[in-house]
Amino acid sequence: MSDNKRLRVVILASGAGSLAQAVFDAKLDLNILALISDKKSQALEKATNFGIPAIFLPVSTDRELWNSQIISKIGDLAPDLVVSLGFMRILPKEFVDRFPTINTHPALLPSFPGAHAVRDALAAGVSQTGSTVHWVDEGVDTGKVIAQVPVAISASDTEESLHERIKIAERLLIVETLQAFIDNGINGA
Repeated sequence: MSDNKRLRVVILASGAGSLAQAVFDAKLDLNILALISDKKSQALEKATNFGIPAIFLPVSTDRELWNSQIISKIGDLAPDLVVSLGFMRILPKEFVDRFPTINTHPALLPSFPGAHAVRDALAAGVSQTGSTVHWVDEGVDTGKVIAQVPVAISASDTEESLHERIKIAERLLIVETLQAFIDNGINGA
């Protein structure tokens, strides 16, 4: 399929880039326009190594300025879909109203939203948690769920061991979700 017919995607990532790497390695029939990071991160290096434009867009003390910068940058790229993969910033309402955006989250939403989902699941004493891919709205992990996969919690789990198992499930889930978008369109998955 030619680039102009493939799903045009921008990836947002703040950290190690393991989810982005899973997407790159899957060699999905996507047109990945760029990876944008708010931090000097390994995700930027992984994108560069894969031949994908890597854009560093640090958050300044003026959050409104950054909001307008990211909206402008994404607008210039004109993606069909923005994919947040470990991007640890809340996107402004103007952004999510304009750009269809999905996010991965290390819990079975609506349980355990926010930045400490794995720790919160362990503290709650639940028998399972998992990973969710959801649409991003103006809330924190409140958008409509697209797909989920459960991960059992064992008595010996630490936050680190559980998070590692969730990351494995999360990598598979984001690749499966993106493949469903390729197959069915972003409104049909």
